[in-house]
Amino acid sequence: MAVRAMPARTRPRPDLRPDRGAPRRLPKLKTVIVAAAAYVISFLFLFPYVVMLLTSLRSQNSLREVSFWPEEWVWSNLANFWTSGLAGNLWVTLKVAAGSTVLVLLVALPAAYYSARHRFRGRTAFLILVLITQMFQPTAMLVGIYREFYQFGLVDSTWSLILVNGGFNLAFAVWILNAYFASIPRELEEAAFIDGNGRFGALFRITLPLALPGVITALIFTFIAAWNEFVVALTLTTTPENQPLTVALNSFIGQYQVDWQNLFAGSVIATIPVIVLFALIERKVVGGLTAGSIK
Repeated sequence: MAVRAMPARTRPRPDLRPDRGAPRRLPKLKTVIVAAAAYVISFLFLFPYVVMLLTSLRSQNSLREVSFWPEEWVWSNLANFWTSGLAGNLWVTLKVAAGSTVLVLLVALPAAYYSARHRFRGRTAFLILVLITQMFQPTAMLVGIYREFYQFGLVDSTWSLILVNGGFNLAFAVWILNAYFASIPRELEEAAFIDGNGRFGALFRITLPLALPGVITALIFTFIAAWNEFVVALTLTTTPENQPLTVALNSFIGQYQVDWQNLFAGSVIATIPVIVLFALIERKVVGGLTAGSIK
């Protein structure tokens, strides 16, 4: 006897298209308050940069004007940055920031990877010691730092600034990379071992690509910290040509007068590379800051 299969009953699919004639719902009060607070906070953070930009485009005679917008736009203030010799100081700053970042990554990557994958004796003490070094500020040890580099003949050189900035940013990089390596399952590396990869092959082909957000976070924070450093650079450099831009901008501050428009013009140009770098890798930085929060 043949049995006929009854067709299954299907419910009519609901129309998910929004009704254009229905009135739009207003956002909730909580959403409006949070959005307004976010806009206010963003304005408070951006307002000093707007003032800096507008001041850099004023003339010397219009610095004391009450008006917010300058009546005369002096674009030559930004062009004077390149003719005043500060372009060389900008290049020194770039070398110090890039060199410190490379040094930190070369040391922090193997240290963080080994401490995350191996439970050796003294591991906790090592991580606590690394964290304690983050509590010391270069200003508190400035005299000892100067004497040490003076004995090695590294005063007034770019290498001294690279070593100091790299040393004082190493602890943060080790901690954040350690948390990120610990959040990556070991089974992924074990699968790479089965496929014939060694320890370094699994590290460079599997672990590092997965840990890229943490690496970029350590990179951007080290770069910004070295880019903005002032006290150590002021102490260890004496020749104007070897000074980074943060120190060279002090030449616009005199004993009786401050050249505000050129000072702010140099500050605007010094801020642009960091803003561009952060804008390019902002998503990776946010992902790296949440490393280790979910397992």
